[in-house]
Amino acid sequence: MKKISVILFALILGLATKGFSQTSSNFFEGKWTVLVKGTPEGDAAIPMRFETKEGKLKGYFTAKGEQTETEMTSAEAKGDELILAFTISGYDINLVITKKDEDHGTGKLMDMFEVEATRVK
Repeated sequence: MKKISVILFALILGLATKGFSQTSSNFFEGKWTVLVKGTPEGDAAIPMRFETKEGKLKGYFTAKGEQTETEMTSAEAKGDELILAFTISGYDINLVITKKDEDHGTGKLMDMFEVEATRVK
């Protein structure tokens, strides 16, 4: 009986650990189109991609007119929020995106401009 209890405990512990070990960065992984609304140059769509490498979330974006991706300075997922920093067009930018549903997010660029993020399928 003691053996069964130990095995059952180990099984439950393993399932619980697996459930809690998933990071929120998994939600943000993949390709996204991030629409920044109301900039002085009008609305701007920025293609972005996120992946986890060696346990750390990495972010990449493609600037307007460019063909190659540029790595972001930082990308961090905290709960349902994605906190980003990068340099684009000579400006150091910070961007926060909050999960809205499985394929959408909303947020703010530099605490000034509204942002809508849509997962690319």
